[in-house]
Amino acid sequence: MNTIFKITFVGLFFILFGINGTAQVQQQKIARVDQMPNLPQPLQIIDYKKLAVSFDSTVYDFNAKGKFWPMVWIDSTKKNFPQNVVGVYTAVADVRQGTNNKGMFHEALATMGATLGASLVGIDKSKQQNYVGMLKNYYNKETGWNIMMNNTCPEVALLGGGYGRDWWYDVYPNLLFYAVYDQYPKEPGFDEIAKSIADKFYNADLILNGNYDYSYFDYGKMKPMKNNICAQPDAAAGHAWVLYAAYKKWGDPRYLKGAISALTALESQKINPTYELLMPFGAYLSARINAEEGKNFDTNKMLGWTFDGTAICREGWGVLVGNWNGIDISGTVGSTVDHGGYGFLMNTYDMAWPMVPMVRYNQSYAAAIGKWMLNAANASRFFYPQHMPDEHETIPQLAEVTKGVIGYEGIIKQSSYKAHENLKGPVAQGDGPLWVPGQNPEESQFSVYGSGHVGIFGSIIRATNVKGILQLNLLATDFFSDKAYPSFLYYNPYTTKKKVSIKVEKGKKVDLYNTVSGSFVARNVTSSSKIKLGPQSAAVIVCVPTSGKITYGGSKMLVDGIVVDYMAKQKK
Repeated sequence: MNTIFKITFVGLFFILFGINGTAQVQQQKIARVDQMPNLPQPLQIIDYKKLAVSFDSTVYDFNAKGKFWPMVWIDSTKKNFPQNVVGVYTAVADVRQGTNNKGMFHEALATMGATLGASLVGIDKSKQQNYVGMLKNYYNKETGWNIMMNNTCPEVALLGGGYGRDWWYDVYPNLLFYAVYDQYPKEPGFDEIAKSIADKFYNADLILNGNYDYSYFDYGKMKPMKNNICAQPDAAAGHAWVLYAAYKKWGDPRYLKGAISALTALESQKINPTYELLMPFGAYLSARINAEEGKNFDTNKMLGWTFDGTAICREGWGVLVGNWNGIDISGTVGSTVDHGGYGFLMNTYDMAWPMVPMVRYNQSYAAAIGKWMLNAANASRFFYPQHMPDEHETIPQLAEVTKGVIGYEGIIKQSSYKAHENLKGPVAQGDGPLWVPGQNPEESQFSVYGSGHVGIFGSIIRATNVKGILQLNLLATDFFSDKAYPSFLYYNPYTTKKKVSIKVEKGKKVDLYNTVSGSFVARNVTSSSKIKLGPQSAAVIVCVPTSGKITYGGSKMLVDGIVVDYMAKQKK
């Protein structure tokens, strides 16, 4: 049994029964989440959707006024495709960017992340100078790699942001692209690019043959490589996620085979291989493939690697836990050891992308993920200068430059800057001045690229009638999923029962099914209904058509042919 998790009966989820006799799914614990407060303090969940909408309108303004503004520019070098591409600053006033270096230095992490974030909260980025189509320029066909990369060309490789040296930087832009592709399936040229990426990853997995212990993979020469960076075998998680998305898109069995092969390689690791952002996608995919394909991947192991901070190569990488001088920072994602702990805005936003929809496929993690998200959503406001007390910031006097939509890159227990080492933690700061010492100004501590991913939180998180109980949308970032009914996770962090109001889509009559209790908790709902949540318990509510036909297939429960519960058990 995996000792990272305190599990009473591994894999036996239906041995507990509620008072009405329905099957109750045993909740599995994540040890790292158990260390987090039930109600983080001071408690305030900001409106992340509103923040995402404001970020988009503020940052994508070529006529913006103010010191160091605008934050966007046009790169007319036409790399890879005969079209201009928008550049978004990585950090405020980064001297490598804008019109410097021929305008070529901009990162896919920034432009793709901002495009995805805006799209998730309902903004059509294809109608704003078609920022969606511009992303094709990151498809590095001129180098023969034929995948999405963090830069458009090798000319800017040594300026930072990874280029063929650091594996996660080469893999992650492809996950971002596929997510954007899910939102814009009819964008011209995207089909061909997506298939090319899948083919590259499938063939790379064949060559790697279960051994991902390399620093990166040369997708031009199709050779695994080692350099001064330690091995990043969690790249297998990125390969697997993309390949499974491609399988769901086109049904090609090669892609399913490749996804399973890469995930098997990941699972076989003897030590925690977490490096940056890819491990959570392995955990999510293990739960999804287990549910949809009947496999038996060890989701517990991958969740442990994701959360517990025992990474070796990227020492201590995981999810932070702590109360620093009265401020709970638990739930943020980054280094658990750097200067006492250093959580990052983008990493925290992006981890919600795979972790929240994972609960659809395995509701035994509902309470753990619900509690983590409450902590992460509460702590993430502290990256923004308007929400962090001035005495906990390195440059509060310069916050005006953020226009209320750009946050610091990170939150650290003790500042890594000598000039600020006496500040009491948590300290909001960023690494920008270290990227180009002596040239990048103090304002480069504000992270444009991390702030652009706010739409991930914005699409998932909604407040309810009870402070501290969130509604988490399980479909918002479940890309390339099968048809599904509206599905939401609710977690009650209190030690007493609470009644939560659930609003449903107008004009439709639905029944509310809770996959955790295995029962219908409300019938014939047309506007809203209240459900009871037990102390520190979770519910996964699926809004299914009233009087829909219920059928079963294996462990699945379906309503009108659409899966509602992947771990149902037909009642006799």
